Amino acid sequence: QVQLVESGGGLVQAGGSLRLSCAASGIIFGSNPMGWYRQAPGKERELVATFGRGGTTNYADSVKGRFTVSRDNAKNTVYLQMNSLKPEDTAVYYCNYRNTFGTNYWGQGTQVTVSS
Repeated sequence: QVQLVESGGGLVQAGGSLRLSCAASGIIFGSNPMGWYRQAPGKERELVATFGRGGTTNYADSVKGRFTVSRDNAKNTVYLQMNSLKPEDTAVYYCNYRNTFGTNYWGQGTQVTVSS
């Protein structure tokens, strides 16, 4: 059974930093696409940063140069380091894993709020 558990969200002032963690179980870690999405109030869920099937990374234009996705294979954990945070980064951040059959799995989400 796939389980994704996020942590690390919170309230931070603009310009600050946060690191999100996603601990995964029930998957073959590192072999399939995995990463982070976010959803702001009244908006659709959008890609933030992900690892592709070959391990390449993909970032939304809005976070390039500020956010870094990384993973620790020994801990089955994916991280999202977020620097220079802006109020428009405020959203619920979700960990995502897509298996070989294209099925998406989601964590419960963690709230990130950036105050101006």
